[in-house]
Amino acid sequence: MQKFSVTRGLNLPDPVRISRYKRLPELGPTLLFFSGGSALNPTARALKQYTHNSIHFMTPFDSGGSSAVLRHAFGMPAIGDLRSRLIALADESVLGQSEIYRLFTHRFPKEASQDVLLGELVDLLEGHDHLISRVPNPMRRLICNQLGFFHDAMPSNFDLRGASIGNLILAGGYLNNNQKLDPIIFLFSKLVNTLGTVLATVDARLHLAVELDSGEVIVGQHGMSGKESAPIASRINRTYLTRSLAGGDPVEIEVSPKKQHLIETSDMICYPPGSFHSSLVANLLPKGVGKAIARSANPKVYIPNLGRDPEQFGMSPNETIDALLKHLRADAGQDTPTDKLLNFVITDEKYAAEFDWAALEAQGISLIGADLTSAQSNPYYDPEKLVCMLLSFL
Repeated sequence: MQKFSVTRGLNLPDPVRISRYKRLPELGPTLLFFSGGSALNPTARALKQYTHNSIHFMTPFDSGGSSAVLRHAFGMPAIGDLRSRLIALADESVLGQSEIYRLFTHRFPKEASQDVLLGELVDLLEGHDHLISRVPNPMRRLICNQLGFFHDAMPSNFDLRGASIGNLILAGGYLNNNQKLDPIIFLFSKLVNTLGTVLATVDARLHLAVELDSGEVIVGQHGMSGKESAPIASRINRTYLTRSLAGGDPVEIEVSPKKQHLIETSDMICYPPGSFHSSLVANLLPKGVGKAIARSANPKVYIPNLGRDPEQFGMSPNETIDALLKHLRADAGQDTPTDKLLNFVITDEKYAAEFDWAALEAQGISLIGADLTSAQSNPYYDPEKLVCMLLSFL
């Protein structure tokens, strides 16, 4: 089979193309996103109206919130962001599994006692609670089985207050599948009828670490995001993976050949908004990711943050692009041409003025500024406008 590159004119946005995708989303294009956290979830919800073939590589390195509790209890990868994206892409139409959707999005109350919550968990795993009793078999048996594994392995001091049922099901499935994440993500996606593909970039129990220009080393995503700790006060100089929150030497891990193939063959590769280092760059750290991106002949698009990102302290918009390219070339090779790694920067017209247009053009990168916000979304991207802009390229 021969590969060809074809150049064509674009209408941005292209209403004809958008309408076509909306009529047949099951035949829609494969847009691949490298992300983490919840920043992209509204876009994912809008995207599933136009394509059921989007691919979402997610970082399993989170060390804050409810994921931290599960990671500490079971020594497992982070699953909270994976569950969140699976739910964002779930089929919410009459053809979907509404009972399972309600169960997986339910959280235990924060004000209840541990004894009461433990009783609720037992009712769920035995199939008595109304949330689970409405789920038809064989799905109900599958879910109860995963919850049973979680219950049996749960430490006596595990705090159930505010716990996501979906996270507990994923944790039980992880324990039930020889501590492998990919199989339970696949099962979870089938249960909620996910209209897209969600994958952990690597199936590994690792943590994110950064070295600041000041020389300080921060280990753990929770320490650099500015949400659970004070924002960083020095620019991030290096990002790497390590085995423990106690720190240690950088760890190398390779993304699987199957996942590399998905990257290489996607219709578009997107570097989306979100925490720059802990969501975007973290996905690019495993070996093989940069090389797979460089092998792809299809468009690569960077969508910068509009809101303030504490992880981008001290970085101008152009310096953020330079940092992105630096991390990609760390795997793809230092002599990899820019057009193999990044072709377009798409942002709101008001933010586009902050870039050095001439510097981008000198690198062969096209900057596209458009009306991508709304009164409802401001200061962030309007999900519908952003999706329509991306789809117009394909």
